[in-house]
Amino acid sequence: MEIEGTLKLGRKTKELVKRLNGEEIVVIDHKDIDELAANSLINKGVKVVINAKSSITGKYPNLGPEKLVENGVLLLDEVGSNIFMNLSDGDRVHIKDNKVIKEGIRIAKGTILSEERLNTMLKESKENLENELEKFIENTLEYAKKEKDIILGLKIPKIDTDIKGEHVLIVVRGQNYKEDLETISLYIKELRPILIGVDGGADALLEFGFKPDIIIGDMDSVSDNALQIGSEIIVHAYPDGRAPGLERVRNLNLEAKKFPAPGTSEDIAMLLAYEKGAELITAVGTHSNMIDFLEKGRAGMASTFLARLKVGNKLVDAKGVNKLYNSRLQPRHILQILFAALIPIVVILTVAPLMQQMMRLLLIKLRLSLGF
Repeated sequence: MEIEGTLKLGRKTKELVKRLNGEEIVVIDHKDIDELAANSLINKGVKVVINAKSSITGKYPNLGPEKLVENGVLLLDEVGSNIFMNLSDGDRVHIKDNKVIKEGIRIAKGTILSEERLNTMLKESKENLENELEKFIENTLEYAKKEKDIILGLKIPKIDTDIKGEHVLIVVRGQNYKEDLETISLYIKELRPILIGVDGGADALLEFGFKPDIIIGDMDSVSDNALQIGSEIIVHAYPDGRAPGLERVRNLNLEAKKFPAPGTSEDIAMLLAYEKGAELITAVGTHSNMIDFLEKGRAGMASTFLARLKVGNKLVDAKGVNKLYNSRLQPRHILQILFAALIPIVVILTVAPLMQQMMRLLLIKLRLSLGF
């Protein structure tokens, strides 16, 4: 097996994806590839993924590598970080067996993750899941004590958007966010909720033709285009007030408010909506279970547990709603509608005097033509 192509390198997969044009060979530095990252690479049409780290360590059953292999992407694993020093964007390389070759020189060597090997590794990781769950719970409880202020009284910034009494839709660019947004798009068009995009969730809304009213987050995955469309911007800051994302916003000559808080940006988006008097909070693409958080590199979910505990009476989690409800019109539905529509027409034609006379004339003509 030999594949030739042009390289694109990036230590952060979500940043690299923005630079891809399709059909490239990509080099990443991504331990335990998550499903969202895998889908973003697949959607860009990459043909080979070279990973400096282990794509599946066995810590938990991450589904990213399996998704890549299922979609015909060659996955060359654990080639080492030196590959970033020896190769650059635009280089032409050959992948021959498990080797990366440039101009006849072997640059790196790794392990090809076949479907069979992945199945074995996934099985082992599932067996390890119980141990990981125990550590995850302990970490969550430990940090819940430290982050209890998130539920006892967080200082909420003043905002310009009037949320009181409104429905609020919070969009995170998490797993299956596209399918879920498509499913509830009618709800958005009809009820016009306040739209909050959490970092890249703002781009997700724009992708479906909706403009976010508020963009909130670390500002590490939202595009410049989304930031510049006129939404109210709230930068998630550390509890001590430091806000690295604020510099990026100011470099775009935009104004922003700071929201110092522990936890994740989606947590504070929910708390913001709740404290500002939202009637209902609907969340799309959010992270709500252990696998979600392990894929984000977090060892616990204390802030999310506390935030959801506080806003739970107003929160509807729409994650996976596309699996619960599929609004696509099936052929059998069309036939049923046509059949139902024909019933009253047939009845009217049958009982109408004029139609009865016409039917008699037709029968007479039929008999005459047949010689009866």
